Amino acid sequence: MKFEFHDPKLGSIFGLTDDIVKDEGYFSTTAGTIKFLWNRNRESVFFQIDGIRMELLPDQLVTTTYLQHVSYDKEQGPLTAFLFNREFYCISDHDSEVSCNGILFFGTQDVPIISIPKEQLRKFNTLYEVFEDEFSTPDKIQGDMLQMLLKRLIIICTRLAKEQLIVKKLDNEQIDVIRKFNVLVDLHYKRKRKVSDYAEMLFKSPKTLSNLFAMYNQKSPQQIILERLALEAKRLMNFTDKQNQEIAYELGFNDPAHFSRFFKKMTNFSPTQYRESALITP
Repeated sequence: MKFEFHDPKLGSIFGLTDDIVKDEGYFSTTAGTIKFLWNRNRESVFFQIDGIRMELLPDQLVTTTYLQHVSYDKEQGPLTAFLFNREFYCISDHDSEVSCNGILFFGTQDVPIISIPKEQLRKFNTLYEVFEDEFSTPDKIQGDMLQMLLKRLIIICTRLAKEQLIVKKLDNEQIDVIRKFNVLVDLHYKRKRKVSDYAEMLFKSPKTLSNLFAMYNQKSPQQIILERLALEAKRLMNFTDKQNQEIAYELGFNDPAHFSRFFKKMTNFSPTQYRESALITP
C-alpha cells in the first residue's frame, strides 16, 4: 500500500509504501528525498547505489539521500520505503545525531546498513502500523504527528547504527564535500550568503565547489543557499505570528524591503501575497 502526506505550501512530502519499486512513480515527487529502505521479505533484495550493487538481507534497513542514484532489481520481492524531503524534516530543526546530518545520513560517507535484532522486530512492525494508522487521520496536525513518528524511527535506527557500525565504504571524497556543504548551509544560512564563505570552511575555492555540484547534476551552491533562506521564510510565515519585518531581521536582512524583493524573486509572490494565498489554499 502507498500513503502520502504532501503540503504544497512548503513543498514538503512524506511517503510510505510497502513496494517502492512499484509505487515510486506515483508519489507527488521523489526528487530531493531521503529514504529508508527496509527489506521485510524472507529473502535478500538487491539494488544499486551509484552503480554499486548492494544486498539487503531480511530485516535490514539502509538509508539513501538525494545525492545518490538508486536503481532497483524489479525481479524480486517488494521493498518497503519511507521517504521525505528536507521541507518535511529539516536538519537545523533537530539535534544533530538524529537529523539528516547524523550518522544515518549526511554525517558520513558510508551507506549504513542496519540489522533489526529479532527482539526489536516487533517494535519496528508496530511503528509501521502506527504510521499506517496516522494516515487514516487526515486532520490539521497529521503532519506534526508524522514528523514525531519519523523522528522516533530515526532515533531507533541511529541507536542501532551506533551499536552495530555496519557500514560499507563508498570512498568518494567529492560526494562528501557536497554533503558537508549542505550541512553547513543548514547551520549558517541566516548569516552566510556567499559561496565563498562555505568554500573557505571546506578548504575549497568557490569555483571548485560550483564545478563539483555541476558534475553531480546538483543545483548550484548559491541556489541552495538562497532556497534554504526562502524555505525558512515560508516556514516562519506559515507557522508563526511573526510579521514580515521580524522575519526579515531574523533571517539576517537589515532592510525589510530587501527581504521583500528577495522573497518575490524566489517565490513569485510578495510576502503579503504569499500569506494571502496561504489563507485561501485549503
